[in-house]
Amino acid sequence: MTFADLDAFRGALTALPATDAAARVAAAARNGQLTKPPGALGRLEALAEWVAGWHGTDRPRIDRPQVVVFAGNHGVAARGVSAFPSAVTAQMVANFRAGGAAINQIAGLAGAAVEVVALELDRPTADFTDGPAMTGPEAAAALSAGWDAVRTDADALVVGEMGIGNTTSAAALALALFGGTADDWVGRGTGVDDAGLTRKRDVVAAGVARHGQGDALAILTALGGREIAAMAGAIARARVLRIPVVLDGFICTAAAAVLARAVPGALDHCIAGHVSAEPGHARLLAALEMEPLLSLGMRLGEGSGAALALQVVRGALVCQSGMATFAEAGVAGG
Repeated sequence: MTFADLDAFRGALTALPATDAAARVAAAARNGQLTKPPGALGRLEALAEWVAGWHGTDRPRIDRPQVVVFAGNHGVAARGVSAFPSAVTAQMVANFRAGGAAINQIAGLAGAAVEVVALELDRPTADFTDGPAMTGPEAAAALSAGWDAVRTDADALVVGEMGIGNTTSAAALALALFGGTADDWVGRGTGVDDAGLTRKRDVVAAGVARHGQGDALAILTALGGREIAAMAGAIARARVLRIPVVLDGFICTAAAAVLARAVPGALDHCIAGHVSAEPGHARLLAALEMEPLLSLGMRLGEGSGAALALQVVRGALVCQSGMATFAEAGVAGG
């Protein structure tokens, strides 16, 4: 699908499907009959019921996970907000495609190949301290690219990103959407020094002062990046297809937050895979009322934390769907 403009994308968000309540009830009933004490698997039990609702069965499985990495370049990177030059984005895209990045290794554990969608790397977004990062048509095109990247046969989705300068964009989005100060949301990203951190805070504050008004999609257009918009588009498409999504780090969560601000309940099909070391991420998850599955001090992006957390979700499902009930096992106590 190609969204002609932001209004077309807004229209696609007006009738999002709900979870299958009957499947969740059936999954809870099955869980109560499995050969274990009630609640013995802790949060895994709730995870299994959550996936059951989106898959529409009390015995869900994840056999066809999809991992997509979106890449884009940011004009604001010229302000010295990253420890690496923008050329690294294209270099890392080549590394993803060659199978050499961390996400390739972790996705492989889950039986998923990494798909890469590079979005006009030779044409960075505009510096949002001078004007909007994207025009409306540019944002709509990026949302469309994300929407179209989701496989209709996928049974779980992880979206990752690559884009020098994108923690600056994510911090600006978080500040505009949830308030506070630039200090609340800005971290060192790729590892900027103290001077770089100060520049980054100033850039975020200036961008939000200039563009922090309007609805969530207008803010995404003014402060976001193509890869961030594409992640939002992919997450929305997954909801339409009833595909559960495991969110990655700060940048991915900022993309998801745009949808949450646009439509209440838009992230019901999403869970937080992990909390990263980027300081704004924990604050953003708290604002979205999401509890991460993992806390490992990761801050790589690429979808790496989410792909690792996907294994936890799969562990929940193999127990839910593969364990014997008390009656099946001939065990007393059920």
